[in-house]
Amino acid sequence: MEYTYKPRGVCATKIAMELEDGILKKATFTDGCDGNLKAVAALVEGLPVSEVRKRLSGIRCGRKETSCADQLVKGIDEALRNQS
Repeated sequence: MEYTYKPRGVCATKIAMELEDGILKKATFTDGCDGNLKAVAALVEGLPVSEVRKRLSGIRCGRKETSCADQLVKGIDEALRNQS
């Protein structure tokens, strides 16, 4: 399933993802810290969403309450809720 999420409270303006059988197959961030977000995507692509959630949920960016990585988890959760 392909899904696009609009993150909140971060520099990235869009997160496109592909989920298949509980695996995050691909993640692409629009805007934000280009190199860091490419690295985040490379590190989590191919992992079960449960592992992505465990590793990235709750990470903050500076004084912000969230981060692009945390928003990826929120996007995955939203995609899975909307799947049914």
